Amino acid sequence: MAGNPRNGRPYRRRVERLRAQRLPCWIWGHNIGYELDARHPLSFTLDHLVPLSRGGGLLGLTNTRPAHRRCNCSRGNRTPAP
Repeated sequence: MAGNPRNGRPYRRRVERLRAQRLPCWIWGHNIGYELDARHPLSFTLDHLVPLSRGGGLLGLTNTRPAHRRCNCSRGNRTPAP
């Protein structure tokens, strides 16, 4: 039985690379609290431009972006307007 790919080494590396860049939230445009607890609404999460549930890639450089937890959750599995 395969494990959760989000727990794999490549996924963790991608998360750490984005964390190190300290980019703003791609949805809202404001700074992310990279030092905040992961449960905080303004903490960092890895967001997928094309959601995994809609066929997006797990680790693609063009499909992953930094986002606030709140922004990522409120966006759900919608895709951006073309």
